Amino acid sequence: MDIKIEQKKYIIPRKYWLWVGGGLVFVAALVWLALSNFTSTLSVERRGLSIGDVKRAQFDDYVSVDGSVVPISVVQISPQEGGVVLQKVVEEGTHVRKGDVIVRLANSNLDLEILNAESELAEKQDMLRNTQISMEQDQLNNRNEALQLEQDVATKKRAYQHQNSLQKEQLNSREEYLKAKEDYELSVRKNELIQRRLAKDRQLRRSQMDQMNDNLASMQKNVQLVRERKAKLEVRSAIDGEVGLLDVELGQSISPGQKIGVINDLSDYKVQAQVDEHYIDRVHAGLTATFEQNGHTYRLTVRKVYPEVRDGRFKIDFVFSGARPHNIRTGQTYYVDLQLGEAKQAVIIPKGTFYSVTGGNWIFVVDKSGRKAYRRKIRIGRQNPQYYEVLEGLEPGEKVIVSGYESYKDNEILKLE
Repeated sequence: MDIKIEQKKYIIPRKYWLWVGGGLVFVAALVWLALSNFTSTLSVERRGLSIGDVKRAQFDDYVSVDGSVVPISVVQISPQEGGVVLQKVVEEGTHVRKGDVIVRLANSNLDLEILNAESELAEKQDMLRNTQISMEQDQLNNRNEALQLEQDVATKKRAYQHQNSLQKEQLNSREEYLKAKEDYELSVRKNELIQRRLAKDRQLRRSQMDQMNDNLASMQKNVQLVRERKAKLEVRSAIDGEVGLLDVELGQSISPGQKIGVINDLSDYKVQAQVDEHYIDRVHAGLTATFEQNGHTYRLTVRKVYPEVRDGRFKIDFVFSGARPHNIRTGQTYYVDLQLGEAKQAVIIPKGTFYSVTGGNWIFVVDKSGRKAYRRKIRIGRQNPQYYEVLEGLEPGEKVIVSGYESYKDNEILKLE
């Protein structure tokens, strides 16, 4: 029995599949081209662009900074003793000499310490005098006892010698002779003992006196130190200079070591500047700098680089190398060119705002026709206020767009109209 085979039905007949497939491929190609053209190519107005020349020229390795004139040194005013402000002797801006009184303080607790120390010293002095008198009396008594024993030895010795002479002639009894001998020998031993005791007493007395004198000297020194603390209630200037800040009021309580002001040393000046942290590895003491003032050029040298970075900047100090401006004043601003290295030939491009978007990693290069600009990878080295040094990616004679790229940073090609 024959079975009838039915053909499968399709929405699109098989004979049209080739045409449909080709059409889909064509549409996909159009879509891809359209999207590619939209994302990679952008038309921009030429007049709104800043175009710079790539050239080989001398690159001056420097950075410009704003420098502010400050005194060569600033000395902090801080009292060594605390107290209440009794008198403000000078005002801000006053020129003072070393040792001049700036502020007077009062301290009742310190006055009480002085009275207690002086009272204790007087008591110790009285005790020392009484002890000295007592020791002198003991010494006199001991000396009197020693003299009596010496006299007793001499008396017993004469009696013994007399009995000895009589004994030789057998004019006295043996008992009288022995008693005189024993009395003499006993007096000699007593005298030796008293002499030893007197020697020990002298050593002990000397030791006690030395110790008491040392204690007395310590107390006298303590009183002197307390009196010196009293003198430090007058806060004095440590240098010749100008009072730049004095932040105290009458009746104000001041702690020891508290900063109450500064004195500016006007014997010389220095220039302080803030530098972008981009240069922190290249700035060091000894670098030279210049600035112009009233048609004259003045030279500076970096004396100190502060390690702390704040808000993307770090501080440096310049000192003058040679002449100073005759009208220099604290607070003046000079525009300083800090030399970071030697000038040399290099491929350079003008500085522009494109760097904030690209970080110096790529740039738009204008073609020879001037109608298009193509994105190209580059490598930028050093920079100064006018130029970037280009290490790779550009050749002298080319032109580049150096204005901002915020509107077309994702495009590959720019059509310049």
